[in-house]
Amino acid sequence: MATASLAEIRFGSLRRAGVILVFSAAILLGSLAGIFLAYESDLPQVSSLEDFQPNIITEVYTADAKLLGDFAIERRVVVSFKDIPPHLRNAVVAVEDADFWRHIGINPWRVPGAALANLRSGRRGQGSSTLTMQLSRLLFLTPEKTYERKIKEVILAFQIEKSFTKEEIFALYCNQVYFGHGNYGVEAASEFLFSKPVGELSLAEAALVAGLPQNPSRLSPVEHPDRALGRRNHVLERMAEEKYISTEEADKAKAEPLRLKLRRERPSIAPYFLEEVRKYLEREYGSQRIYQGGLRVYTTLDSSMQLAANQAVRKGLLRLDRRARGFTAPTASILKDGAFPPSVRLEEWDAPIAVGDVVRGVVESSDRSVAVVRIGEYKAVLGPADVVWTGRRSVSEVLPRGAIVPFLVQSLGEEGGEKRARVLVEQEPRVEGSLLALEPKTGAVRAMVGGFDFERSKFNRATQAYRQVGSAFKPIIYAAAIERAGYTPATIIVDAPISFPDNNTVWTPHNYDFTFWGPIPLRRAIEQSRNIPAIKTLQAVGIETGIEYAHKLGLTGELPPYLPLAIGAGEATLQEMTAAFSAFANEGLRMKQYYIARITDREGNVIEESRPVAKDAIRADTAYIMTSLLKGVVERGTAARARALRRPIAGKTGTTNDYTDGWFIGYEPSLAGGVWVGFDEKRETLGRGADGAHTALPIWMEFWAAATKDRPVDDYPVPANIVFVPVDADGQPATPGEAGVRMEVFVAGTEPKARSAAAVGGP
Repeated sequence: MATASLAEIRFGSLRRAGVILVFSAAILLGSLAGIFLAYESDLPQVSSLEDFQPNIITEVYTADAKLLGDFAIERRVVVSFKDIPPHLRNAVVAVEDADFWRHIGINPWRVPGAALANLRSGRRGQGSSTLTMQLSRLLFLTPEKTYERKIKEVILAFQIEKSFTKEEIFALYCNQVYFGHGNYGVEAASEFLFSKPVGELSLAEAALVAGLPQNPSRLSPVEHPDRALGRRNHVLERMAEEKYISTEEADKAKAEPLRLKLRRERPSIAPYFLEEVRKYLEREYGSQRIYQGGLRVYTTLDSSMQLAANQAVRKGLLRLDRRARGFTAPTASILKDGAFPPSVRLEEWDAPIAVGDVVRGVVESSDRSVAVVRIGEYKAVLGPADVVWTGRRSVSEVLPRGAIVPFLVQSLGEEGGEKRARVLVEQEPRVEGSLLALEPKTGAVRAMVGGFDFERSKFNRATQAYRQVGSAFKPIIYAAAIERAGYTPATIIVDAPISFPDNNTVWTPHNYDFTFWGPIPLRRAIEQSRNIPAIKTLQAVGIETGIEYAHKLGLTGELPPYLPLAIGAGEATLQEMTAAFSAFANEGLRMKQYYIARITDREGNVIEESRPVAKDAIRADTAYIMTSLLKGVVERGTAARARALRRPIAGKTGTTNDYTDGWFIGYEPSLAGGVWVGFDEKRETLGRGADGAHTALPIWMEFWAAATKDRPVDDYPVPANIVFVPVDADGQPATPGEAGVRMEVFVAGTEPKARSAAAVGGP
């Protein structure tokens, strides 16, 4: 009886304990369900992942399909699951989530262990997240370590696993996770660390990449190679433990060095142009779409022309600076507290170095008679003969140790297994300049240089600098006179002294050479850039008419309503002046300049495409006569040295008072280009005699020779109402074949029928 009672008591106790346990489990499960339901209602819908578009790079290309630059906050290149090689997939799974292919979003065996470890340590440091949970955090949650966030991770992980395949989840994770140094996703990480796509990674390289997401900054192979090596080897060990590779394969891969081949971002060949593109995109599409939307921007820039423009401007400004300022000792230095940094590298060394380039180098050592210079992979040795132009006898005075100095590369080669360069010393110029080239028939900008060094100054002197244009303004005045006042190339203008009252004083203009030539035809006046004839012409047609034609030809700057406007008192940008002259080349039509040919979105759909936009500026016959006159400037006038190019160039030089600005704008039927040079401070002078023919024109010629090397020679189309009449040196009718007689161009009906004594500005 007693025994039975004891058994009944034990059974009753067990039953009560079981009931309590069931009720407790029910309460716990109910509580958990309540918590999960409460959090679930406040979570985003994972179905949005079907339309998920990660932030990717916006890339900008030249017209000849070369990468010009990119814009990005997160450097990411999206790849599909099949693009990720099996050994990288296995490495990621082995080190981050060994049961990924088997679990349903969480790993229940890891959760208790992680929770117990956190309780023991008193902090939430131990992770239990699966790849799916990590993905949910990356896409939807914050990185803060709280139990609330962990619950949300679990809920979202279940939903993601229910809605997507394992392959889709894995690809999303590999494209979203951060790998350090601004790189997101495995493709960007592979390109940055090894300069190759992810599909070409070796086993050791894949293991290195797979190990980085744990702590990209602490494990960076760039900053902490020892830590990165240890982490890589741990990944290889995990792969062996999970039977993805053999122990022998793991050991062989662990014996390999890191072998990084970092992808250095080469400086853009056209940083000023790229900045103009960026400003346009930001204005039209907003910064978020530029830096995150993955646009593809196809521009009008011609890469070969741009490289020619870069070289011509850099060499020309260095030459002009020597002339204007003489030698100035270098001030830039790589030394810190008198010592070299651990690694010596300048950003421009990432670009290929070629003979004829001007590249900055670092002086490794120097004394009175010799200096050793490092330029990228090349070493150069300079002696007294290489610095003779400076007027200094001591090499170390010109090239002090640690100095950063520009050098003109004369030759490149190899000697004793070491790359050697032969260079000449240059100096950082203070003289600035700009160059712009465009197509007259379309307005497409083909080359743009906004200054000597974009890193030194972002100010774009091709599009933003309003400068007095000097004699380069005269063609606009003569175009107005031809179209409005019936002037012809044979119209006689008296080049004689003249004065004008000016606020209780008298303004007495003069010519460049302080001489006067008397009655001369308009052609000779423009070819030799005579000031007095231009002023008299503006007086005859009216200042308002002169300003009207300047506006018709696209000038928007300050144009003072007084007679000095005729000789360049007004201001314009290089872009405006080049576009104005291009209208002469394009039968009087002024084309709207543009930089972007088309833009596509991340799916390749065209969202913008440019079409040439024309605006009537002057008549076609006026444009043809102006071209004939400006060809004369090159054949016989102030730009005669350009005749050496043996091309049908028309153009005009420009020089301002005190030689503060030098200009040359020139064109052919298919290309127009302009060059401006000067100091940013308008008070500084380029030096006496430094006119446009000696400052801007040589730069323009060097560029033009390279830009048109393979271009056919085209003729300017002749309007139907243009006639050619033989005239003598004074623009009077003459008999063909006589000495000094040439064929002159006229609008039909305006050609001279007999000798005339009429002249503008006096008898």
